[in-house]
Amino acid sequence: MEITFLGTGAGSPARSRNVSSLALKLLDERNEVWLFDCGEGTQHQILRTTIRPRKVTKIFITHLHGDHIFGLPGFLASRANQGGSEELTIYGPHGIEDYVRTSLRITQTRLPYKLSFVDLKPGLVFDDATFTVSCDHLDHRIESFGFRVVEKDHPGELLIDKVHAAGVPSGPLYGALKAGKTITLADGTQLDGNDFIGAAQRGRSLAIFGDTRQNSRELALAQGVTVLVHESTFAGGEAKLAHQYFHSTNIQAAKLARRAGVGRLLLNHISARYVGAAAKQLQYEARGVFKNTRVVNDFDTINIPFVKESDQHD
Repeated sequence: MEITFLGTGAGSPARSRNVSSLALKLLDERNEVWLFDCGEGTQHQILRTTIRPRKVTKIFITHLHGDHIFGLPGFLASRANQGGSEELTIYGPHGIEDYVRTSLRITQTRLPYKLSFVDLKPGLVFDDATFTVSCDHLDHRIESFGFRVVEKDHPGELLIDKVHAAGVPSGPLYGALKAGKTITLADGTQLDGNDFIGAAQRGRSLAIFGDTRQNSRELALAQGVTVLVHESTFAGGEAKLAHQYFHSTNIQAAKLARRAGVGRLLLNHISARYVGAAAKQLQYEARGVFKNTRVVNDFDTINIPFVKESDQHD
């Protein structure tokens, strides 16, 4: 479970930062990649990574500003040209389907795969055996969403040493114990499979926010996540400007991370005014509030590890 940042800039492409997009790589978990936003040039950024477009099965759009969606039609067409044949689902605010289908129709682009759309509403938007995704409104100039992605817990492993010590012969009985069933040995001894399974591994979680200024709904989305990805369009001393333009500062994001008890804060959507040392200053300031903070750059790849409950807090 990894995040690769394909664009970490705000508003317009800059020399060092493209506009918004990130890839959540779930190759080990489900052999898929999920994109969150798809700003102009996203497909070009992907070419500089190991990501295969055909592996992208879901695209989550936070809001309909151009720096978050102008790359969609091109990416969808290129995915077709690069062997993508499986269904792709786009989750986004109302209007995303009209935008995409109009672009494809006018350019007479025909896709060989099924394209589905889900209009976002606050609440659960995806749920299967491995993950859930929920969303809620944020506070931006237009409708904007934040997403909470939660991996379901992994079952505990069979405690092989304990199985051996109990004298269980190799074979089908191992599978029965792993399934939590009660087995009977040749001498009549009964063993409860639940006594031979280790503790479940808690699933990982992350929150990915679209453009937003401070609002009350952020806390529930971010509460206790392993990783929080939050915009930092402005520095801490520009809170009034951030509010005026419906954005956030690095300090506001760090305070949220501290309140929510997240494991790690990743700041993106960085204004072009913060280059080099200025971007490092954003990180330095935020770490004064929440230590485990990083200002990310294009092509940074962040592994999301399994962590103990006690390690979840700053």
